[in-house]
Amino acid sequence: MSKLPKQHRFIDVSDYGRPISRFIANAIKETRLTPIHVTIGFIISGIIAIGCILLNYYWAAAFFLIFKSILDGADGELARLKNTPSYTGRYFDSVSDIILNIFILMAVWMVTGGSILLAILAFIGIQLQGTLYNYYYTILRNKFHGDTTSRVFEDKVPVAMKGEKQKNVDIFFKLYKMLYGKFDEIIYALDRNASKGKVLPKWFMMAVSTFGLGFQLLIISTMLVFNLKDYIIPFFIGYSAMIFVFIGVRKSL
Repeated sequence: MSKLPKQHRFIDVSDYGRPISRFIANAIKETRLTPIHVTIGFIISGIIAIGCILLNYYWAAAFFLIFKSILDGADGELARLKNTPSYTGRYFDSVSDIILNIFILMAVWMVTGGSILLAILAFIGIQLQGTLYNYYYTILRNKFHGDTTSRVFEDKVPVAMKGEKQKNVDIFFKLYKMLYGKFDEIIYALDRNASKGKVLPKWFMMAVSTFGLGFQLLIISTMLVFNLKDYIIPFFIGYSAMIFVFIGVRKSL
């Protein structure tokens, strides 16, 4: 199931694994497995990918990075199929993503022997890219009631939904704010009026979806298997310039 009504869906290039995500979710929807279990599954896949990068098994690393991306979509699909949306799951997913991103970039840095400062800049760039995409996507979803757990402004702890504990929501919200807060503030400062603007067109959202985590992992995977690992960190630093291009285009719409 999509997060958007049919008439407003766009081609999300970062969501290439959605058909397999749906297949997995449908296959386990009658089991005791929960979306949290699937999230744990993508954490394990990400850890294996990191180990493979460090051991120079780049084809295997690419497989587990892409599998991680697929499972990252399957947890949300399962939540919608079982009608069990939760803020705990939403924040746990996001916290897991950013921690894995840190270690993926650190693993790339270790096997390339480059500058740790550039690796940190690449990580910051990746997070700002993803934050901009999520910012615009959340605005679009909220306008058309296509999603209930994502909010444009994560400024206060939400009230726990049915089936989850408020204590867990409180803990994961604090972790989310600690890890994502500054990135959210930067993107909001750059385009604070985005939520008041026109409905973002499909072509624009498709272009911005190149900032999505799934596409970022696909780029890393492709560079690994084609022995371009030395260019991963410089690429993400350079591609961050597109943040200003996309914001400029959005403001001109």
